[in-house]
Amino acid sequence: MENIVLDKNKIPTHVAIILDGNGRWAKQRHLPRVLGHRKGAFNIYDVSKAAAELGIKYLTVFCFSTENWTRPDDEVSYIMNKPMRFFKRFRKDIVGSSARIKVIGRRDRLSKEFLEMVNDMEESTKDHTGLTLTLCVDYGSRDEITTAVKEIAKKVKNNEIDINDINEDLITNNLFTKDYPELDLLIRTSGEERISNYLLWQLAYAELYFTKTYWPDFNKDELVKAIYSYQNRNRRFGGLKDDSSK
Repeated sequence: MENIVLDKNKIPTHVAIILDGNGRWAKQRHLPRVLGHRKGAFNIYDVSKAAAELGIKYLTVFCFSTENWTRPDDEVSYIMNKPMRFFKRFRKDIVGSSARIKVIGRRDRLSKEFLEMVNDMEESTKDHTGLTLTLCVDYGSRDEITTAVKEIAKKVKNNEIDINDINEDLITNNLFTKDYPELDLLIRTSGEERISNYLLWQLAYAELYFTKTYWPDFNKDELVKAIYSYQNRNRRFGGLKDDSSK
């Protein structure tokens, strides 16, 4: 890796990653697509460790979207079981570390076994104070926002709040990520340059970073490159920071 020196005072607090390119990684190696997903699942652990070492506090990864159900049944089954394989393989290491595990997304379509494992990991790590690793499973941002709107509408209907109480903070506090800090950086692997219905509300002022590296090959060096790019941007949040930004 080129000699990159990060500014330790400018490490992003909250980083999200769209884990893309598992199938293409496998195809390049003349392997079944599911083996790419397997390699990608286990790579979450390595990248999470790297994130913690670099000082990132929140890492949120996109594992399975609400749209992924349209894929072939065998691939859907494999991808949906990917987090379970991840938890089974690394449970001891995670529980013994300082990392906290969260899973966000719809839960009504997840298997009983899956939910039991999710509840176990969340409960076992709830008091951990290190990196918060969030797996987004059966997640879609439009679905998340729609759910939030329904909850707010219900409170208005029940006279719990007035319609004039609805503001950005109220909407934010009804999202799955209500307890999370602002998203600083979104990374998407594999060369695709789109958001794919991921964290749309949270992305309002996040920096975007796209790399051609497939997710199974994404490692600490690649994460450092992404953070270096982030650190060299002028984050203005709609305003002006200095004369060079005019």
